[in-house]
Amino acid sequence: MKIEEAITSRKSVRAFTNTPVPRETVQRILEMAQRAPSGTNTQPWHVHVAAGTVRDAIVAEAHDMFQNGETDSYAAHDYYPEVWTDTHRDRRRQVGWGLYGLLGIQKGDREGSKRQAARNYLLFDAPVGIFVTTDAYLCRGSWFDVGMYVQTIMLAARAEGLHTCPQASWIVTPGPVRRHLKIPDDQALVVGIALGHEDENAIENTLVSERADVKDIAHFHGF
Repeated sequence: MKIEEAITSRKSVRAFTNTPVPRETVQRILEMAQRAPSGTNTQPWHVHVAAGTVRDAIVAEAHDMFQNGETDSYAAHDYYPEVWTDTHRDRRRQVGWGLYGLLGIQKGDREGSKRQAARNYLLFDAPVGIFVTTDAYLCRGSWFDVGMYVQTIMLAARAEGLHTCPQASWIVTPGPVRRHLKIPDDQALVVGIALGHEDENAIENTLVSERADVKDIAHFHGF
């Protein structure tokens, strides 16, 4: 697969089949991701991969936590701003209602919204969960590096014919991830990634979020 195809075909998949992903395939993905750049080659990432019974234990506990209202807030983890600007707020709403519209979830349907949100904690049925951490003492430059590493994982997954969904939801349910994967306290959880084969029959996977036109975000100087 050419890099252009990997980039343009990557999307956040929210329904996976139960087809297993061999450890050897994940190993190749992570070996490719190791070529991600980082400032002064610090490589400030750790990766914890869960499958099988370990994966099942994590999602069972996290799903129960969500259903019982026991998740943290994003504000507690300094992950999202308390108030979004109009531009970012509107983009969030657009993709959210795009997904809900496909699923027949109407505005005000709290039960339907909660049911769909709960699927985050099932990894959308993906057989593999990848949890990326960084050393807690590091600053935003290193988090930027980790972001490039995560993107490289997702593109490498496409090269293997697989799909992913990067999930912030695990930030607010870190307990099961930390316990079952024995993540030390000096590592900060950055993101969880669902990895597997796309369920091509799932309506939610027809959603491809829109992107702003380059003319609206690029500023050329000196050309």
